[in-house]
Amino acid sequence: MDAPVAAPDRLGAALAAIDAANADDPHTIVVDGRERPKEQAHAEMMTRWVRTLAPGCTDEQLIAARAHHLRRWAIPRDSYPRDRAGYLRWRSALQRQHATEVAAIMGEAGYGPAAIERVQAIVRKQGLGRDPEVQVHEDALCLVFLETQFDALVDQLDDDDKMVDILRKTAAKMSPDAVAAAGTLAFSPKAAALLERALAETTPSSDDPGDSPPQSAQ
Repeated sequence: MDAPVAAPDRLGAALAAIDAANADDPHTIVVDGRERPKEQAHAEMMTRWVRTLAPGCTDEQLIAARAHHLRRWAIPRDSYPRDRAGYLRWRSALQRQHATEVAAIMGEAGYGPAAIERVQAIVRKQGLGRDPEVQVHEDALCLVFLETQFDALVDQLDDDDKMVDILRKTAAKMSPDAVAAAGTLAFSPKAAALLERALAETTPSSDDPGDSPPQSAQ
């Protein structure tokens, strides 16, 4: 095994290793006119939002953002029954995979057990509603959902009331800063109107420990 990377290079080494792992994603999305591996692109967007919302963010926050869906495609949703119990088992399996793989990457980059445990806790969203760094992570998740899936989901559902309900639940998990950031994003006229309606009907609450915004299952 190679010697650990020197401390000043740890973050760059960890992020590069996560990007390399996510580059194998067989699923793709188009970002700025370019087709990209889905989880790699989402991870970069997560990191950007964490840096935007928390300019003084820690290495652990950035690594958690980059690794939040590390090699997610390796455990497809169809591996488990299409019911609530199956969904929860799938989520638990993903969490175990993410925890194991990010620990290996961070250890190789030179991070110690405390930093690794902190990243794992942020990825699991432990302390949501009490921990400001976990709140930033949740905010970034919501903003990436809006950036990458909102317009398509509006067309897919073709049900304004259901879409507004999804948006209300999403916005209720977001901090005021994140809600303000959402207002700067460009959407189709229909999607923008639905978001405006949802925000008008939403009472923000960081106490909700429920799921993050919907994401397409693999």
